[in-house]
Amino acid sequence: MISHIDHIVLTVTDIDKSVEFFATTLGMTPITYANGRQAVAFGTQKINFQLVGEEVRNHALEGSGDVCFIAEVGIEQMLAHLAALDITILEGPVTKNGAQGEIQSIYFNDLDNNLIEIGFYPQENVTTNATKSQKASSKTKGSGDTEKSPSTKSTTAKSSKPRSKKSTTKTKN
Repeated sequence: MISHIDHIVLTVTDIDKSVEFFATTLGMTPITYANGRQAVAFGTQKINFQLVGEEVRNHALEGSGDVCFIAEVGIEQMLAHLAALDITILEGPVTKNGAQGEIQSIYFNDLDNNLIEIGFYPQENVTTNATKSQKASSKTKGSGDTEKSPSTKSTTAKSSKPRSKKSTTKTKN
């Protein structure tokens, strides 16, 4: 059901210093959105930054993780799957900014109150890592085509029911 990680959010004490650290130390590309929110990009992923208490959906002291996974199934199928497991949806579907453009997202908590986001790109924009690898291996040397670096596939998730059912207000990425 999950194909890859879209972005993660880190809670930090100084966003400017964190952006500088990741850009300088790891060669990531700084991004500033129209609303002033900052992130760094790498490959087809990104890291957003927030200060403690900045994101109302995230309970940084309870479960500081906030991870977005991109689904390989449709949003209706995922919602039905989560409903069958009695998972409470905290928010969504809502439009957000993913690493590769706009996504529709749904949010829920894991057992430790980490925020889990499942994102859905428009079908015409979906390219799996397997497809990227096939395209890269089919290119010949000297063809003049520019190859993109393959992204690392990471899928770490556990199926779980949240401990608590909390309502939240909507915020935008």
